[in-house]
Amino acid sequence: MISMMTKLRSLCRVIMAQLHVWIVVSTILLVCSSPWIFMGRRIPDNASFWDYLHVYLGLACTVLGILFLLSNTLRGKWHQYFGWLAGDWAQLKQDIVGLAKGKFPVAGGKGLFSAIEGIGMLLLVATGVTGLVWFIVQGTPTALAWRGYHQVFAQAFIGFLILHLVLAASHILDFIRQ
Repeated sequence: MISMMTKLRSLCRVIMAQLHVWIVVSTILLVCSSPWIFMGRRIPDNASFWDYLHVYLGLACTVLGILFLLSNTLRGKWHQYFGWLAGDWAQLKQDIVGLAKGKFPVAGGKGLFSAIEGIGMLLLVATGVTGLVWFIVQGTPTALAWRGYHQVFAQAFIGFLILHLVLAASHILDFIRQ
């Protein structure tokens, strides 16, 4: 029993250390497979490999997204991403004013990049949770509504991913220039 618990703890440490990578890989697969998904109220009887991949990888990604949000916000770390909720607007305001003057925001801290990352984590979790609720209520009259919510959050999350890629690339370019 102790050996099993040790292995489980070790597996959890590996997953937590690689959480961002797992989320990147799974969200790429989910976004790329979404055009081939043909589901409405429930998983169809003639569901394809892509349907099942999207549903079950999406369920796994929901768990990963919740773990990612928790690992980035527990123990007071939420202030980095959501400091503006506590009234800490200083660095965010400084980044926005600087951006308006053509100055590139600084990565990290409680600024614009961190606020965008926080919103991205919420969109990831919202996308996953609405997909999970659709999975739970599939076959019921409310399933189509939850599918609609899931699609709205998924589209917003895809928008975040594009913005995140642009910001990461610009940050890397800025880092190389210095």
